[in-house]
Amino acid sequence: MKNARDRVPTFTKLAYGAGDFGFSFTDTALGVLFAIFLVDVVGLVPRLAALAVFIGKSWDYINDLLIGYLVDRTRSRWGRRRPYLLFGFIPFGVAFAMLWWRPPFESQWALAIYYAAAYFVYDTILTVVSLPFFALTPELTQDYDERTSLTSYRMAFSLVGGLVAFIVPLMIIGTMRPENTGKVFQMGVIFAIASSLPLLITFFGTREREEYAHQEQPTLRESLRAARRNRPFLFAAGIFLFTWTAIEIIQNMLLFFLKYRMDLEAESDIVAGAVFVTAIIVLPFWVWASQKTDKRKSYIYGMLFLSAVMLTLIFIDPSLGFNYVISLAALAGFGVSAVHVLTWAMIPDAVEVDELESGARHEGMFYALVSLFKKVASSISIPLTLLVLDWSGFISNASQQPESAVWAIRILMGPVPSLFLLGGILFAVFYPLSRESHAKAREEIAARREAIAD
Repeated sequence: MKNARDRVPTFTKLAYGAGDFGFSFTDTALGVLFAIFLVDVVGLVPRLAALAVFIGKSWDYINDLLIGYLVDRTRSRWGRRRPYLLFGFIPFGVAFAMLWWRPPFESQWALAIYYAAAYFVYDTILTVVSLPFFALTPELTQDYDERTSLTSYRMAFSLVGGLVAFIVPLMIIGTMRPENTGKVFQMGVIFAIASSLPLLITFFGTREREEYAHQEQPTLRESLRAARRNRPFLFAAGIFLFTWTAIEIIQNMLLFFLKYRMDLEAESDIVAGAVFVTAIIVLPFWVWASQKTDKRKSYIYGMLFLSAVMLTLIFIDPSLGFNYVISLAALAGFGVSAVHVLTWAMIPDAVEVDELESGARHEGMFYALVSLFKKVASSISIPLTLLVLDWSGFISNASQQPESAVWAIRILMGPVPSLFLLGGILFAVFYPLSRESHAKAREEIAARREAIAD
């Protein structure tokens, strides 16, 4: 039976979920458009584009941990997490917009340096606002199923953000070609505003639990040690890393696949729309499935399904046409929905295990590590796909690609992400935290708190 205090009002769920629209839009836009923007619009050779992204994201391996440590120790009239949303939403929007500006440089190296620096600044500010946002989840409710519900609200906004990121930018830009440079920057400015403003909704619509703010905060070393010793978190993090690496690779390659393999560049927004509309529609199914079984089993079933769909893409022939592609896109959306709900819903449960084992809470550090893993996924996927394209003999904007480049695109779109999904499934098979063990951990924590109060 749920504790009344653990029930989250619908308004709070909506206010919290709204904040993820901006993060999902910017993340999806970068995943889908940035690689092809650098190669087909800016004109960077793929290997320099890969280098720029890798350098720009390398700082993430440090800044997530530092900011997570800082967030846990923040004290203000608005709490520990929410001040970062209030003061960070404008820099977040500006940094995103500058990623889509093409500076008036002709030198390949000068362009690579600019985009490396722009990515560096954007990812730093993204960490400052997104990490506190994600760390709010375990503070809004401690209930196993209520967290899945809260996450489903957030993922509904996330999927809408992803849907908009796939469809609307291409409506503004047209095609990803050098003559549309100005339209790309216009898109960046419009959605910089649209992505940053929802953070204010989350700021004004949520409240933090005061008792967490007053708990004694551990040192950085203690926080890292707690994460390292928390088996459910380590397995959840492995699931998260492998799954989101697969999703990042799929996002990076989708426009290349539709443009250079299927000759469906003009219909790419419709194909992407089928993925995300389906994902939004079936969100309640995955909430229901996790309640009937648990998050681990639901995840495994969802990833097996998604992997099967992706593997079929290596065999798909352009002659099969648009209707066949749109059907596969809708099927893929079923699995994508599971990714968005279940990988995130597992993380906050590990916070209770941490409190039970260590006597302290390290939400900021735990979500810093999760944020880091997602950025590692991105830092792996974008350079990897660009380097493989470079090695395959890919020719930017060519009407006829070499057969080796077409095969590279097919393999990157199907078998490669399926292998990463298999890695996530293997972690899920041995994931140690069930619904029953989580409930037992909560009971023991409650008993401990009562004993301290007495």
